Amino acid sequence: MRITTSSARRRRAGYVAAAALLGLLAAAGTPAYAATDGSVVRTPDAPPSGHSAPAGTAGTAQGTAHSAAHGAAQGASGVPLGISRLAQGAGRQVAITIDDGPDPRWTPQVLETLRKNHVKATFCMIGTKAQKYPELVRAVAADGHRLCDHSVDHDVTMDHKPVAYQRQQILDGKAMIEKAVPGVPVAYYRAPGGAFTPDSRAIAAASGMRPLGWSVDPQDWSRPGLKAILSSVEGKLPRQPTVLFHDGGGDRSETVAALKEYLPWLTEQGYSFSFPARTT
Repeated sequence: MRITTSSARRRRAGYVAAAALLGLLAAAGTPAYAATDGSVVRTPDAPPSGHSAPAGTAGTAQGTAHSAAHGAAQGASGVPLGISRLAQGAGRQVAITIDDGPDPRWTPQVLETLRKNHVKATFCMIGTKAQKYPELVRAVAADGHRLCDHSVDHDVTMDHKPVAYQRQQILDGKAMIEKAVPGVPVAYYRAPGGAFTPDSRAIAAASGMRPLGWSVDPQDWSRPGLKAILSSVEGKLPRQPTVLFHDGGGDRSETVAALKEYLPWLTEQGYSFSFPARTT
């Protein structure tokens, strides 16, 4: 009888301890998997090389756990830490994003095409290029497009660099864009090559920029040909897609040609144009 009583007491003590622990976790709002969410180790949310990775693909299972645990978390500014991949709105919206400019040859052509199709886009600008061509930054803002920080000089290995380096690339890039158009907000941050880390997302969100990804990538930067680009972007589109194009980094004649066909096609399919979601 003594053994049975002792065993029961040990079981009751274990239940009490477990309940107390769960109560503490619930009070703190801590998920049960917090110890394995990747918050200590900087884990990229996408491979660092180029723009070829499918959107939403985490670099590791640990990165996936981190996104699941903290996708809805917010930075000090109230901007979510999760990577935005959806166009804002609840219907058939699409967000057009333009990377790697501004470029004196291609940015004006992209702007003209957007203007003719009554489309507002989001331009993810490299800081040194914004510094070199401030008049193009002003032209983009004057047409009502949104601005996005694409780092100082597009280092696709940022996710392997110290946090201080990531901070410098993000904040200095933002400052270079802002200097060209004082008073115009830089609403997003897109990591070069999608090489986000939990640190870089937190730095961006704390400075008021939503981390920005994509959900459709025609790889126009690789110049695969007009037919290949159109096939990629006119295929089965995800819900509220964010589509990735480029106006810098090389010959963008195929991109311009694709936009001239793609934008009217989207309108014919019943899509309207908006910006990437910032708050959800």
